[in-house]
Amino acid sequence: MATIQQLFSEKKKNILSIYFTAGFPHLNDTVAILSALQHHGADMIEIGMPYSDPLADGPVIQNSSMQALKNGMAIKVLFEQLRQFRKSDQPAKNVPLILMGYLNPVLQYGFNKFCTDAKNAGISGIILPDLPIIEYENEYKRILEDNALDFIFLITPETSEERIRKIDALSNGFIYAVSSSSITGRNTDMKAQENYFQRIKNMNLKNKVLIGFGIKDRNTFQQACQYASGAIIGTAYIKAIEHATDIEQATDQFLNSILVSS
Repeated sequence: MATIQQLFSEKKKNILSIYFTAGFPHLNDTVAILSALQHHGADMIEIGMPYSDPLADGPVIQNSSMQALKNGMAIKVLFEQLRQFRKSDQPAKNVPLILMGYLNPVLQYGFNKFCTDAKNAGISGIILPDLPIIEYENEYKRILEDNALDFIFLITPETSEERIRKIDALSNGFIYAVSSSSITGRNTDMKAQENYFQRIKNMNLKNKVLIGFGIKDRNTFQQACQYASGAIIGTAYIKAIEHATDIEQATDQFLNSILVSS
């Protein structure tokens, strides 16, 4: 099973993580998207578990979640798809997979069962932005660790140094640095965030940092990589595949636009 630590030990910079919503554009596209991303240059893949009331998602990801739910996507269905993917595409084990979503559906599924099924499906890490630190420490940390799942916290420009240090001490995957206190998909002035990015870089955290929100093209990706180990792209990729007739071709074109100079 690929691990996040393995990735960071093998690749020191310019790590590209791609987010997509499971079950979008069509319910059974999940496996095709995972395969295309891992074959065309994504270093890590974040799989969004659609939720009807997302807190931080912009309109593009919200709409993809609504469509995925209409398509019939659920956590149980997603785990079935992930197991299918692992059986059919062995080389994908080189790419860490992360599940990103919200706490309520996970609790409805059962937290223990969720972690066990995630481990068995080949998941390396979990992101639940609305899980409070104190609840993570007191209730869920041990369960995640027992299933060899890294938990990834988000920080923003407003997060205090004390809280960042605490998150760094608790984390064992990477730290997700949100580029601005906004929703996903908003245009972010990367230049204006340089002080924030530099502040995080100067803290010399034990965990690697990836920057997300507003990373949409090669230019913003490169800007983010000046201050962190890499960056996360979601909205721009979802737009690229939304109306695609060929998922693999659309993914190849998109990743080339990020990773290859024009």
